[in-house]
Amino acid sequence: MPAPPFRRLHHVALIVSDYDRARAFYTQVLGLPVLAETWRAERSSWKLDLRLPCGAQLELFSFPDPPPRPTRPEAAGARHIALAVQDLAVWMDWLTGQGVVVEPVRTDPLTGARFTFFADPDGLPLELVETG
Repeated sequence: MPAPPFRRLHHVALIVSDYDRARAFYTQVLGLPVLAETWRAERSSWKLDLRLPCGAQLELFSFPDPPPRPTRPEAAGARHIALAVQDLAVWMDWLTGQGVVVEPVRTDPLTGARFTFFADPDGLPLELVETG
């Protein structure tokens, strides 16, 4: 008997080293709208809920002194977050104008899709995939 089906991706959670810098990057540079922002005093932690265009959420957490990511991107665990865009060049120009370093465009040999990578303020790899 197969597993029951999932409805959709609900959220992706990230722990950030500098809450204010990460908040500005995800809300101002990437333009994600804020759904909720909560200070959790018992954990000395902010939790920021952002809406992704597909309806899923991105949760940002701040914790005192989180350890850095061990390597990029081949550490065990999550590798990167990929976001679909209509026009890769427009996004690359926007990000570059915001001071974000964007890698050269590559083409996926399996799908033919054009894509690029850049990093958030903590060095987390983010991918843009052109879906037309």
